[in-house]
Amino acid sequence: MLVQMELSRIIISEINDQQVVYLREIDGSRSFPILIGIFEATSINRRLTAPPPPRPLTHDLLKHTIESLGAELQDVVVTRMVDHTYFAALRVRTPDGEILEIDSRPSDAIALAVHYDPVRPIFVAEDILDAVA
Repeated sequence: MLVQMELSRIIISEINDQQVVYLREIDGSRSFPILIGIFEATSINRRLTAPPPPRPLTHDLLKHTIESLGAELQDVVVTRMVDHTYFAALRVRTPDGEILEIDSRPSDAIALAVHYDPVRPIFVAEDILDAVA
């Protein structure tokens, strides 16, 4: 079962290699952190707090590529956790209605989701929430 989450907080530290995003359950009280890299954290934060850059950056490029192919990012899903590493998938709807699941790091999936207006839904597998609770 999938649980819809929202990006509730992002912590960017100039002295640490790992940054943190917090996902919070939309219809509940559960939340958990995911450690991400500085590039992805900066991309997420820039999209939420600043005007778009004059030229496309990496996540803009991926968004434009999906759209140029006539497809649409439906949502992103944090699918599993193995040895404290999270895995995610981009669920992309093709023009013929097929759903493609594309392997992704959660940080890139979340960064891509926030590049849309409105932000694309973010889901987490229930067993992950149970494991981190």
